[in-house]
Amino acid sequence: MEQHAIVTKGELTRGDIVEAAYQLFMKQGYHGTSMRQIAQAAGIALGGIYNHFSSKEEIFLAVLHDHHPYYEVLPAMNAAQGDKVEDFVRDAAKRMVGTLEKRQDFLNLVFIELVEFKGQHIPYLFDIVYPQLMEFAGRFLEDRDRLRPIPVPILLRAFIGLFFSYVITDLLIGQKMPPEMQAGALDHFVDIYLHGILEEPTVLNPQVV
Repeated sequence: MEQHAIVTKGELTRGDIVEAAYQLFMKQGYHGTSMRQIAQAAGIALGGIYNHFSSKEEIFLAVLHDHHPYYEVLPAMNAAQGDKVEDFVRDAAKRMVGTLEKRQDFLNLVFIELVEFKGQHIPYLFDIVYPQLMEFAGRFLEDRDRLRPIPVPILLRAFIGLFFSYVITDLLIGQKMPPEMQAGALDHFVDIYLHGILEEPTVLNPQVV
């Protein structure tokens, strides 16, 4: 018989507070949102918030955690297919980009974190996400004989950095980009990740004297 977790009233209230805060933070920013506004939007008395959170910053941290896209991005990336590293990277990149492009709200949260908190909560999120990202990065080793001797964490950092920057630039200036910056852009990013930007040097046969 299937077991269903029982959600308590307190857990439901906590969820209402986090969701209300999330909506307000998206519209007004962190400093532009008051605890009173969060309580009103959640449909509870102001004092009731403090039964679940000690401060507005603690609520923001809960919003960051509950709305982090890794719940969607990591499963999508881990579902990437490909026996060769080229095919795996191409599929994983497309899945990562496609998922992040649907989560523009997270980018707003990142900007709030960077501008209003100077990034102080990023280590907290990193500690949560990093072990799971390293599981994904282990997939590179399935084709290890073809890899250059680059540490796997660096392969992971370059992958995340390159394709996250693809999403950021597409969202910020995509409509202003000339066609030549858009045509086949993701495939070019994948090619740059795999092979760099320099042609392989031509090896000349030594002349026989």
